Amino acid sequence: MKDWWQATFPKGRQSLVISDVHGYPVQIAYGEKGAGKPLFLLHGMGSWSYNWRYSVAPLSQHFRVICFDAKGFGFSDKPWLRREQNGHQVIELARIIQALCDEPAIIVGESIGALISLALAQENPELIERLVVINAPIFTKRLPHWAMEILAQTPLEVIQTIDDLRLAYWFAPLVREIMAIERRKVLFDPSILTPEDVYWITYPFIELPGTLVKVAEELQIAAREIKHCQANKPNMLSQIQQNLDRIDCPTLILWGDRDSWFPASHGERLHQSLPNSQFQILDNCCHDASTGAAKVVNQAILKFLKDTDCL
Repeated sequence: MKDWWQATFPKGRQSLVISDVHGYPVQIAYGEKGAGKPLFLLHGMGSWSYNWRYSVAPLSQHFRVICFDAKGFGFSDKPWLRREQNGHQVIELARIIQALCDEPAIIVGESIGALISLALAQENPELIERLVVINAPIFTKRLPHWAMEILAQTPLEVIQTIDDLRLAYWFAPLVREIMAIERRKVLFDPSILTPEDVYWITYPFIELPGTLVKVAEELQIAAREIKHCQANKPNMLSQIQQNLDRIDCPTLILWGDRDSWFPASHGERLHQSLPNSQFQILDNCCHDASTGAAKVVNQAILKFLKDTDCL
């Protein structure tokens, strides 16, 4: 099967070394295509750049499109000897943008990528020219999936052992089948998920050691944030919610009308909290909008950027 990076980006998969939140060097995998204003595509939890496979080509006709795998995900480094601290994604996103751009960027984030984008817009507004958020877990009160709950409650040492034993590799057909079943549940039309999609979606979990434990670690951070938010203890989620009015860059909010993870009412609430935002419902769209409603998402992004004088 042809390498997705090579098939998608002129230079294939490239690498960038940044200092992570701990000050250690970490290698970030990325690809870019097109020219003009930089436009970053941010993936969700457990995903990687492949989730934007339907957006790279059409958006790169107008922009310099950059897809990267966040630390711990996809093809980027997965340091496991040091535990992550809450908020590291925001700091590392800022460093990636600063390393690759010399001007404010357009940020398009889906799911947890959208939440990180909102935090960045509050903390480093000078880095963002336009913002697009899709199905963001901004007002969630729980982890949305049973498998996430299991990973969030399992000691990392146990998951590390599973990872070290390469159980996902030895049981690859079963892993692919289970993940395919679950991924189809977040698509309005499950039939669009091809065998090639399943291969690449599951590839990091099967072929790249460390993926499972890093995803579990991020889920444990997320679960703790939600718990502290519910208990009115200090947490980053509440901080983002309380400072939404600080985001003044033009923002487009896209939300699937069939999103069973984070309902569209959360999108409307987010729209009311952002003074310079637009809100659009994606018809017949579940949580995985970048796959299930790619054409409409791409059209909405381009129209928004044109209407706000960025195209």
